[in-house]
Amino acid sequence: MITRRLFGLSVLGAALSGCVGGGSSSGMRGPGGEAPPPQPVPNAGFDAWVDGFRGRAAGRGISQSTLNAAFGNAGFLPEVIEKDRNQTEFKRTLEDYLAIAASDERVSLGRQKYSQLGGLLSQIEGRYGVEPHVVTAFWGLESFYGTRRGNVPVISALATLAYEGRRADFFESQLTAALKIIQNGDITPARMTGSWAGAMGHTQFIPTTYLAYAADWNGDGRRDIWSEDPADALASTANYVAKSGWVHGLPWGMEVSLPAGFSSGLLGRGKGKSAAEWQALGVRAADGGSLQAGSVVAPGGLSSPAFLLTRNFNVILRYNNAENYAIGVGHLSDRIRGAGPIRGSFGPDANGLTKTDRQEVQRLLTAQGYDTGGSDGVMGAKSKAAIEAYQASRGMAVTGVATAALLAALRG
Repeated sequence: MITRRLFGLSVLGAALSGCVGGGSSSGMRGPGGEAPPPQPVPNAGFDAWVDGFRGRAAGRGISQSTLNAAFGNAGFLPEVIEKDRNQTEFKRTLEDYLAIAASDERVSLGRQKYSQLGGLLSQIEGRYGVEPHVVTAFWGLESFYGTRRGNVPVISALATLAYEGRRADFFESQLTAALKIIQNGDITPARMTGSWAGAMGHTQFIPTTYLAYAADWNGDGRRDIWSEDPADALASTANYVAKSGWVHGLPWGMEVSLPAGFSSGLLGRGKGKSAAEWQALGVRAADGGSLQAGSVVAPGGLSSPAFLLTRNFNVILRYNNAENYAIGVGHLSDRIRGAGPIRGSFGPDANGLTKTDRQEVQRLLTAQGYDTGGSDGVMGAKSKAAIEAYQASRGMAVTGVATAALLAALRG
C-alpha cells in the first residue's frame, strides 16, 4: 500500500490500497486483475438504518424514485467494514514509492496514453490550463490509466460505512451526494462502482468532489467518469487542479543537487527562497536547467535525492495530502514527457541493501521457485512471503526480511 491518510485532505478520500498501482511484489495494484466485487449479506440492523436514512435523504431533496432505484439491489457489505477497520499507518520510503509510481510499466503505458490522447489532452489544456503530462500522471497513479477503476457498488459501500458508524456523518454526506449524482442522470446505480470507500472513476473522485468539479467534456448531458472513454474524467481532474490554483507553465518542482556542507536547517516545505537565493547557496538543478522559487526537501536525508518544490506542488497536495504522492505525480509527469529517472542515489536501506541488491534477492528467489511477483526492489507482501518460504526450507530464522546474509545465502 501507498502512504495515504484516509479521509484527510485528499480529493479522493479513498483507501490506501485504492490509490496507486505497482509491481505485484509490493502488493500494490497494477493493470487489470481486479478481485470480484464484494457480495451483500442479510443484516437487519442495516436494513433498519436504510429505512431511517430514506427519510433524511428525502428531506435533502432526494426523490423516492431515486431512493428506490439506488437501494433496490443495495445491501450490507461486511468486506467493506473489514477493510475500513484494518487500515494501517504503513509508510513506504520515497525510493520504494517512486519505484512503483514511476515503474517502467507505468511510464511506458503513460507515454502511450499521452501520445494516443494528445489531441484530447491539448484541448483540455486549452480550456483548463493544466498540461497534458500532468493530467496523465494523475490518471496513471489513481487507476493505472483506467485499468483499475474499482468494481465495488458505491451505494452499498457508502451505506455500509455510514451504518457502521466510525465516520457516520462523513459517509452519510457522501452517500447523499452519490444519490444526487444518480438523480441528476449522470450514472445509473448499477454502473456507479468504485473503491470500497466510494472513490470513483478513472481519477477516483469521491461523490462530493464529483458534484463540485466533475465536467461534461463530451457535451452529452452526463459527467461520466466511469466510461471506457476517459474524456470526462480527465477534464474533471484538470478542472479540479485548475481551481486549486495550478499555474500553467510552472513545473511542480525538480530534482536538485545540494553542495557539501548544506545545512539541513534550510530543508522543509515553508522555507521557501527565490531561485537566485538557492543558486547563491550552491543548489543546482540536477538536469542542468534553471531553478525556480520554492522550498527544498530531502525526504531521505541530505545524502538522498533532493527536490525543489514550487507552488504547484501544493496544488498536487490538494489532490492527496501526502508528500510522497505529490512527488510521485510530479516525477511521473516528467517521465511521461520524456525525462529520465531520478539521478541521485538513495543508498542502502536499514538492512544494508541497495535497490540493486533487493532486486537481486527477488530474482534469485524467483529462480529458485519462490515467486516474488517481480523484481522492482520493493519488498512487499509477495516478496516477504517468498523470503519466509525460502528461510523455512533452509532451516533459517523466518523473518521475511531481506538482509545481506540472505543475499549471500541465495548467491551460494
